[in-house]
Amino acid sequence: MKSFDVVVIGAGPAGYIAAIRAAQLGLSTACIDQWKTPKGEYALGGTCLNVGCIPSKALLESSENYERVLHQFKAHGISASGVKFDLKTMLERKDRIVGKMTTGIAGLFKKNKVTWLPGHGQLVSGGTTWKIKIDSETVEATNVIIATGSKARHLPGIPVDNKLVCDNEGALAFDSVPERLGVIGAGVIGLELGSVWRRLGSKVKVLEALPTFLSLADDTVAQEAWKVFTRNQGLDIELEVQITKVSQSKKGIEIQYNTKDKSSKTFDCDRLIVSVGRVPNTDALGAENIGLKLDAKGFIEVDKNCRTALPRIYAVGDVVRGPMLAHKGEDEGVMVAEIIAGQHGHVNYDAIPWVIYTAPEIAWVGKTEQQLKSEGVAYKVGRFPFAYNGRALGREEPEGFIKILADAATDRILGVHAIGSLASELIAEAVVAMEFGASSEDIARICHAHPSMSEVMREAALAVDKRSLNG
Repeated sequence: MKSFDVVVIGAGPAGYIAAIRAAQLGLSTACIDQWKTPKGEYALGGTCLNVGCIPSKALLESSENYERVLHQFKAHGISASGVKFDLKTMLERKDRIVGKMTTGIAGLFKKNKVTWLPGHGQLVSGGTTWKIKIDSETVEATNVIIATGSKARHLPGIPVDNKLVCDNEGALAFDSVPERLGVIGAGVIGLELGSVWRRLGSKVKVLEALPTFLSLADDTVAQEAWKVFTRNQGLDIELEVQITKVSQSKKGIEIQYNTKDKSSKTFDCDRLIVSVGRVPNTDALGAENIGLKLDAKGFIEVDKNCRTALPRIYAVGDVVRGPMLAHKGEDEGVMVAEIIAGQHGHVNYDAIPWVIYTAPEIAWVGKTEQQLKSEGVAYKVGRFPFAYNGRALGREEPEGFIKILADAATDRILGVHAIGSLASELIAEAVVAMEFGASSEDIARICHAHPSMSEVMREAALAVDKRSLNG
């Protein structure tokens, strides 16, 4: 029987990063994963790299480029006729990027001497070491890191076939652009994938059960996003709806639902995306074999350092509390590997950025204004629009703003919220500032390149004390 210092179950971002870091620290390390490509070949990277973050961003970029040619380039004096796109080429490009990334992880495993064990990993017994079964093989580990990720949550009575009724996996592989597309769920996945197919020609209707739009985001950002998506881009979004029935026919899919005023409506579409969140992938882990505790929703219970109640068993990423974000899982993977090696790993959960890759992008870190109000925290607000920024105007992308929330007494930054072009990149400065306990004055005093989109961050910091220079 093969024996390892560390066995990681799951090779998504949390798992493969944990395995690499553990191996870098001199621990004999193996990583188990059961993911298979449509061709039946084992692949690393989990949901994120195969059917999540990476392929969706590839399609978002392709669809945005198509829309730029159709609408945005005219302002630059560039005109084109007979513009068309080849969906097959777009999908092949997406698949090439996925393949490059997943084979890259295999290369990193080889470089760092991580043993890759393809197959389904299941915990079977414990003692002085833990035993994990991988199909017909069993290995033992001194330490186990569970990183089995999450899977799409499906609604009862709505079977997903990933042809007509799809979750994120099927929505990334439509063989044609649906004339009418339904989306259940106005969260990150629903908005991102809905916007891809809208740009390529679909008439998109989004149905959301919650009464508020983007409830996790800052209210002012959510309001701006609602205006941009519905008024400027033509997404049809209905809030506070209850799906009563979904049925398929030769004509397509019929969705019956009740609105907030209790009236009944019907929407017919050619394809449907169900994007109502994700659930931890722990149901086939073998937790019951060793007494590993799961909560009512299937999450593994851990402490602040991702330790479970069992000795030398850790869990990271989507299977534990906190946001289901790849980068959060990666940082947890590094933390746990370092703790196992006797170091002092740490994750600052107050400085984890969120990003929604719509156009414009939405990004934030720290507290929202509504959270600070509910907690009774006295704060100051600085806000500056991209419409006053020369680089944003030059890019023909003036929508949105950056907003900084700072403690009223100490000026320490409590939250930063952005909606606009490149918000996913700009938020990094805010994360660094919060990690080091910076004040808004610190950002206001830092020289930012001109002309650049980052100047909006500085102007928002200056606006905290009502002294912005360009607006």
